[in-house]
Amino acid sequence: MSKQISASLTSAQQKLNDLWEEHTRCEFETKDTAGTVATMTKKAHVNHVPTMTGGVGLKEIEKFYAQSFIPKMPKDTETILISRTIGETQIVDELIFKFTHDIVMDWMLPGIAPTGKKVAIALVAIVGFQSGKVSHEHIYWDQASVLVQLGLIDAKKLPVVGVEGAEKIKNPNKHASNQLINRAAKD
Repeated sequence: MSKQISASLTSAQQKLNDLWEEHTRCEFETKDTAGTVATMTKKAHVNHVPTMTGGVGLKEIEKFYAQSFIPKMPKDTETILISRTIGETQIVDELIFKFTHDIVMDWMLPGIAPTGKKVAIALVAIVGFQSGKVSHEHIYWDQASVLVQLGLIDAKKLPVVGVEGAEKIKNPNKHASNQLINRAAKD
């Protein structure tokens, strides 16, 4: 995650930012389940929307983080923060999430054997806070884009894209808009 902090944040927003940075540091850098869960409320919930993985309540979340998330992260996982919006009780992160599918990823690709293929997707995390702790994480990504990049679905037969979706977030001019509309009009 980015450590760039805006001087224009209120002290309350800075606290949210710092707590979220600590939470993600525990997940991705130190791989510390206990440290991650310590940043959360007792009634927290985590929902990876495309796969409905996560948990409700600290007991479920701790089990999920310990068994299905933290140890199931590819070695080369990289997150690139595109934007962060910080409100009074919520943070919204827009990210590029990159990895090589070198491990079974229970949380994103349950039951799919490693393909060895590289993936880059746009991902949005909506994080709520209550009483100085994380109360929820709603994580969204385009699962079709993941499946295209892994060769599990054919983008030529469906109105979906692969890595191009993430690339266009970082560089809006990299790929022309409306390619799927134009392709459909030719068919």
